[in-house]
Amino acid sequence: MIADPWFYCAAVPAVLIAGISKGGFGAGLGVVAVPMMALVLPPVQVAAIMLPILCLMDLVGVWAYWRKWDGPVLRRLALAAVIGIAVGTLTFHLMAPWSIRLLVGAIALGFAANYWKNRLHGKRSAAPAPGPASGWFWGAVSGFTSFTAHAGGPPVNVYLLPLGLEKTRYQATTVGFFLLVNYVKLVPYAGLGLFTGENLATSAALFPVAVAGILAGIWLHHRVPTGLFYTACYAFLALTGLKLVWDGLAGAGFL
Repeated sequence: MIADPWFYCAAVPAVLIAGISKGGFGAGLGVVAVPMMALVLPPVQVAAIMLPILCLMDLVGVWAYWRKWDGPVLRRLALAAVIGIAVGTLTFHLMAPWSIRLLVGAIALGFAANYWKNRLHGKRSAAPAPGPASGWFWGAVSGFTSFTAHAGGPPVNVYLLPLGLEKTRYQATTVGFFLLVNYVKLVPYAGLGLFTGENLATSAALFPVAVAGILAGIWLHHRVPTGLFYTACYAFLALTGLKLVWDGLAGAGFL
């Protein structure tokens, strides 16, 4: 198990935030967990530590939102994500981490900016609800970015949020999607040798923090009005986009 106290100064709040997001409050905010922990450890090691934690969170989340998801949307996204995970596995040693962060951050910022632009004009969205083809595309992108940096939230939200699902149905669909994605990711992560004894022991040490976070998120989810919930989703999406773009530019040597 990792003994560096500085790691836990970053990891405990990061896992707590990820759990709150998984529980249904602040969708998209969980994407900051890997960047926060990567301040202390290499991103690849952080991803390996986070995956078992995310899998545990997903189990608690599915228990809380069981059968409340949108079945057709969930199936479409999950099947597409498998394609993205396969691409991520094949290109694992070729992609620079900064390029993934930059791509995901740009997507998140562009989508959040469009939402706020429409809000200023007094309309929720200027475009019609996305169709099945959009679901396949963004599901695959989410599977790829989730595999490489546990950053699948912004791409999948590009498809999900404009659908205007009732907030519990939206959250249940998100939870079901990432449960399937994260458990599929266990296979290639193991095959790539990322689950060392040190990484798994560190994951286990952070399990109580993960459970506390997701229970807090569930509690907040049922006490926040729908309008405020969606506003918070887009705000968190913008914040995480800014963080990812900053990290991407810094990794590329521009900052």
